[in-house]
Amino acid sequence: MLISYWRFARSNPRFLGFGFFLAFMSSAGQTYFIGVFGSGIQADFGLDAGSWGRIYMVGTLASALVINWTGALIDRFDLRVFTACTLAGLSVACLVMGSVTSPLLLMLAIFMLRQFGQGLSSHAGITSMARYHDADRGKAIALAAIGFAFGESILPVAGLYATQVMGWRDTFSIVAVVVLCSIAPALWLLRGHDRRHAEHSDALKKRASEENGQLDYTRRQMLSEKRFYFMLPAMIAPSMIGTALFFFPAEISSAKNWSSLWLTGNYWLYSVVSVATTIYSGVLIDRFSARRVVPLFLLPLALSLVVLNLSDHVFMVWPYMLLMGVSSGLYFTGLSALWAELYGARHLGAIKSMTNAIMVFASALGPALVGTLLQWQISFAGISMMMAAFCVVATGLLVYTLRTPSN
Repeated sequence: MLISYWRFARSNPRFLGFGFFLAFMSSAGQTYFIGVFGSGIQADFGLDAGSWGRIYMVGTLASALVINWTGALIDRFDLRVFTACTLAGLSVACLVMGSVTSPLLLMLAIFMLRQFGQGLSSHAGITSMARYHDADRGKAIALAAIGFAFGESILPVAGLYATQVMGWRDTFSIVAVVVLCSIAPALWLLRGHDRRHAEHSDALKKRASEENGQLDYTRRQMLSEKRFYFMLPAMIAPSMIGTALFFFPAEISSAKNWSSLWLTGNYWLYSVVSVATTIYSGVLIDRFSARRVVPLFLLPLALSLVVLNLSDHVFMVWPYMLLMGVSSGLYFTGLSALWAELYGARHLGAIKSMTNAIMVFASALGPALVGTLLQWQISFAGISMMMAAFCVVATGLLVYTLRTPSN
């Protein structure tokens, strides 16, 4: 397996590095990074968990609405232009976040971070891998998705330490400079993209002619299919649940009598398992297809939520992180490959922007919902069991859907 990855990576290291790099840079707008600053932000603005969650929800919902349009631009503009604009926007978002003076401006900053970070940076990295690699799509997405896991493993702890040294505002200002400087290496990684895109366009035209133009769906055609809506619960579950879990590390730690540093310090295990699963699932997808690999990807997440409630012992964080990592690795690779398998690559940018918008919407719902339930004095144990049940129901619908032919 590793030999096949090595050979594939050697065939186009620069472009695969681009996918990894964009996935990693998206961390500045990901919940696992923003969430570690929650206590400081709440203290500065006098917010409780529910209010902070709702501010995050509104900013993220606004991002979900906009990305349905901005994400589709990747089908129309040169990838280099799209990438430069995205990273420049993310840098500005970090500057705004570091200088907010009111809850309203905080909402704007969250919108910008989510739009340019979690939204467009990850969209550019993963969509480009899925689009330009056909036979090795699973491995390409897997290698790029390691960038997410790499960010998850080091940035939350780095963010906590930086906050203790200089505060959350100065931390975001420094991140803004780092992101701005990242534009040059990102564009260097895209050298030779003209030839790659021309070859891809020629291949699409040839395949469309051979298939009488029936292979590639438009976004409207995708939305007219019933099976798409049966897949929705499984689509939103990882974003809704994972975002909530990463958004409230202090609340989880308090419920389990752990320290926040212990919880976030073990994100590395989640990342290592996620990377291993991502790599292995990429090979499986190329060999068997995403349709056969994806269906049960939520069950480890459901089990992690059950395991978390079995004991308050500090080492229960390990099986919790391990099982979450398995689901995350399958999710990163599987769903992106699934859209290309089900709906083709010609309009993949528009389709992925729609699915990304839905998942961003779900990521907004998660923290707001959990924060509200915590305000209602519902225990974290009860909340986690609700989320586990949702994963099981979503899995049943996904299995049924992928066994049902398109209409």
